[in-house]
Amino acid sequence: MSGNEQAFARARAVIPGGVSSPVRAFGAVRGTPVFVTRAEGPYVYDVDDRQYVDLVGSWGPALLGHARPEVVEAVRVAAGRGLSFGAPTLAEAELAELVRERVPLAEKVRFVSTGTEACMTAVRLARGATRRDVIVKFAGCYHGHSDALLAAAGSGVATAGLPGSAGVPAAATAQTLVVPYNDPHALREVFAARGDEIAAVITEPAAANMGVVPPEPGFNAILRDITTRHGALLIYDEVLTGFRVSRSGWWGLEHAGVSPDLFTFGKVVGGGMPLAALGGRAELMDLLAPLGPVYQAGTLSGNPLATAAGIATLKLADAAVYERVDSAAARLGDEVSAALTRAGVVHRLQRAGSLFSVFWGVDRAVRDYASAQRQHTGVYTAFFHAMLDAGIALPPSAYEAWFVSATHDDAVLDRIVEALPAAARAAAEASA
Repeated sequence: MSGNEQAFARARAVIPGGVSSPVRAFGAVRGTPVFVTRAEGPYVYDVDDRQYVDLVGSWGPALLGHARPEVVEAVRVAAGRGLSFGAPTLAEAELAELVRERVPLAEKVRFVSTGTEACMTAVRLARGATRRDVIVKFAGCYHGHSDALLAAAGSGVATAGLPGSAGVPAAATAQTLVVPYNDPHALREVFAARGDEIAAVITEPAAANMGVVPPEPGFNAILRDITTRHGALLIYDEVLTGFRVSRSGWWGLEHAGVSPDLFTFGKVVGGGMPLAALGGRAELMDLLAPLGPVYQAGTLSGNPLATAAGIATLKLADAAVYERVDSAAARLGDEVSAALTRAGVVHRLQRAGSLFSVFWGVDRAVRDYASAQRQHTGVYTAFFHAMLDAGIALPPSAYEAWFVSATHDDAVLDRIVEALPAAARAAAEASA
């Protein structure tokens, strides 16, 4: 029995499913999950000390690579001063200033511990600001696992094949309207019918939890126009894209001049530590307690270790980092698609900035959740395990984005490329 098998058996005896987040269990790709003991740069190491080139990147935060020395040192110094205070710190203000400098529309910022918490709070804030109850979301967009936002979610919910979640009362999702992504007509119909009830539209401005599905040209601008005309707010969930696809997230890549009312951030903003944030116009953010009537609190919100990691990460994430990540992602995406084409595997590779994913058995653009679900995930399972056997760790779900870091240099990419032909042949055999 391998070290990973032993670790999984031990974990399953005391942890439901053996994992603390469902997609880690390898349920979508079958087999035994890799139990990581350490990580450095572009690599992770399992309990048998086997090295893998990592294309998961902790699901996004590892923009600089794993265990960047300056970030680790910042956390070490912060830990030496105390792990948690339950009191305000200047580090929170410094990190909020860095966020605002990158995204000036985030005039004020409130820190929380998870992306789920950030999105949940943004929705509550929108309802409090508008005094309306209805929220509009898009099928396949994942905004965390709070009850109201699990309707037609992507990410782990799609991976598990679940319609939502048991334990969520119908009343909790009754005020959530779900429309297809990239479908302005459906959105207009919803607002025509219930526009005076809608508090906000929450969206991934570039969807990356049903696979990578970029917005069609002008789609986000249409969202802004419709919400403005009906007095609703627009919430950009940039938990994945924020500070990863550019120094200012997806908002920084847009050329349509879209101005969301609220943003949610996670992943990169905490440098890999448990930290997330919401930000937006000052008059909206000031509705949060203690200034306003919208309550939010958290003992570990703005934790000093997490803010130290976030500050160090954002300071280090300069133009050269984004240029390297963009270049690595572009080359890798091209190489993956070329290898699959040579092997005769029908596929569609889609990108949103430096994020990309492959849709298997699909030969046309994937523009929404319904078309994403038509892919043949069993083909990915074969490809995934062939790559894993070659020492390349991919996301254990066809519905997730692939992540590179600034440490994925040409030598590391060469190693990935060497593994592609055999993996592509395995995918071809699975699709036959």
